[in-house]
Amino acid sequence: MSDLSVDGFKSSEIIEAIHAFLSTANETERQSQIKKTNGIIEFRISNAEKKEAVWTLDLKKTGKVTKGPAKPKADVTLLMTDDVFQQLADGKLNGQKAFMSGKLKTKGNMMLATKLDGVLKAAKATAKL
Repeated sequence: MSDLSVDGFKSSEIIEAIHAFLSTANETERQSQIKKTNGIIEFRISNAEKKEAVWTLDLKKTGKVTKGPAKPKADVTLLMTDDVFQQLADGKLNGQKAFMSGKLKTKGNMMLATKLDGVLKAAKATAKL
């Protein structure tokens, strides 16, 4: 269990897979992902017990995942449940449908949220989510 893991959150595995993908990618791949995304994404995920976990994905400068709120400010904040994030990562739920149905809420640059799918697919291919 890494320092990114939060007890009671299935999303921890997904976040760790994204972290593993970014930390094992060569510099060219990491820079390519940063260039494609060009933003800081903050995840605010709530579980069945109504607890919230916060992670930040910096694909603007560092190409790293950290636990806690974004510093500097996130370009987009994604709010969803643990189950919804799991479904998005598994490809069982489309981000646009999740947003339209109210399962996924955003604050900030909504267009940046659409780039998350590419990050999840890349991490899934590498980590076998």
